[in-house]
Amino acid sequence: MLLIKNIGTLATARGAKPLAGRMQNDGVEMIRDAAVLVNGDRIAAVFGAGEPLPDAERVFDAEGKLVTAGLTDAHTHLVFGGWRQHEVHLKLRGAGYLEILQAGGGILNTLVATRSASEDELYDRASAFLDEMLMHGITTVEIKSGYGLDAENELKQLRVIKRLINNGYDVVPTFMGAHAVPPEFAGDADAYVEYLCNTVLPIVAESGLAKYCDAFCETGVFTVEQSRRVLETAKRLGLPSKIHADEIDAIGGSVLAGELNAVSSEHLIAIDSRGVEALAKGGVIACLLPATSFYLNKGYAPARDMIEAGVPVAICTDFNPGSCPSLNLQFCMNLGYLKYRMMPGEILSAVTLNAACAIGLGETHGTVEAGKSADLVVWNAPDIDYLVYRMGSNLVSHIIRKGEVIL
Repeated sequence: MLLIKNIGTLATARGAKPLAGRMQNDGVEMIRDAAVLVNGDRIAAVFGAGEPLPDAERVFDAEGKLVTAGLTDAHTHLVFGGWRQHEVHLKLRGAGYLEILQAGGGILNTLVATRSASEDELYDRASAFLDEMLMHGITTVEIKSGYGLDAENELKQLRVIKRLINNGYDVVPTFMGAHAVPPEFAGDADAYVEYLCNTVLPIVAESGLAKYCDAFCETGVFTVEQSRRVLETAKRLGLPSKIHADEIDAIGGSVLAGELNAVSSEHLIAIDSRGVEALAKGGVIACLLPATSFYLNKGYAPARDMIEAGVPVAICTDFNPGSCPSLNLQFCMNLGYLKYRMMPGEILSAVTLNAACAIGLGETHGTVEAGKSADLVVWNAPDIDYLVYRMGSNLVSHIIRKGEVIL
């Protein structure tokens, strides 16, 4: 048994379902002078002020600091080869995301590096990224494929993710073959969609290497109907839907997400009122990526509109080599306050419970409650207001992952 005592404030949501509307903020409880008892890799009990504490073989003194559940990053692309720092000069000259992609750069540049990298090389890079994320308080991570864009190399990425899981990392795999049209199908997105649906998706589903399927529904990438074809095929094969939608133009991706009752819809910078309504009606979690908006110098998703419409909001990094070369979820929390105008409680639920629900882990992760995974962060902070206020510093004091104090 491990007893974490002298917690100044334990800030946590409750339950296994995403928080929406007013409850995204009000559903976060502040327990003063708290303690947490851990048995193995699970939380055994939570104690408030004045409650008698049990004896335990190990005791960790939180020294009056803030404690939360471990952070969950529900949207990353962290298995990739190479980097794309050479695109900085193109962006400084005004080249946009789609312009770089259409010129053979962007995702297609990373495709070449990822196809060239061995599985071991990709594993070593990805595990190093996850170790760095852990030091920033991120204990659970979703990882998308999408830089192989053929059966062999998409499966290579997914096998890397499986190795990460087998070696103790808490990660969730998403297949994203519909990330871009690869060079061998240049100019014929329909043929590539056919290839994905008839060849790649059946292999992925049979392999058991993916939990979800994602598609990039966007101008110049995949249309609504092409995305629908991929996601409906995946659903028939047992892979629930996620969808990159309305990042650049509101072409209907968020509406499609609502129609399909997708688990999540992601980016949503350009979402319109029709899309917001569809997400609310379809029970879709909005995974917002403020560091991508920051890096691309674009607008920010209308988080307040979504919260007021009853859409559960999660905040994620979108860590990738092109549009967000940052894995710092704490910075995204800062942007949630500064750019989304979200309340501190809304932000905390967005990076804990709502994010965990966006990758199917609400029953086991995202809150500090008996029976949940013993993933906690001890912060060099007195309260959650301070977490969203401080910028540029890693405020992690200690991390407890699966019941072990590791930092």
